[in-house]
Amino acid sequence: MEIPEELSYTEDHEWARVEPGRVTVGITDFAQLALGDVVFVQLPELGARVERGATLGEVESTKSVSEIYAPVAGVVVEINGELDQAPEQLNADPYGKGWLCVIEEVPDSDVEGLLPPERYRELTAS
Repeated sequence: MEIPEELSYTEDHEWARVEPGRVTVGITDFAQLALGDVVFVQLPELGARVERGATLGEVESTKSVSEIYAPVAGVVVEINGELDQAPEQLNADPYGKGWLCVIEEVPDSDVEGLLPPERYRELTAS
């Protein structure tokens, strides 16, 4: 299972790539392995204001349907529209082509509340 060092994580198995003024969001390798083959992804609307911990979207797999939670609050400014035609990218490349959306106007306190890689590693080991 891959846990990139340059990302931050949530206890709900989302990852966050924090950059100045923006956060790119996806689901972790751990999450996609637990889900199985992803067949559909529901993404948030562009311009939607999201709250940290609120439902951001949904992932449907051959096993189940799971909600995706916003790791930070802010405004959705980009979505990965390629997932409409290729939802399997969440399985094949969860940290690359399988990204979900980009959120801007993120409070600093939300970023500080994310888990560093070593804490996420401990969480998934138990």
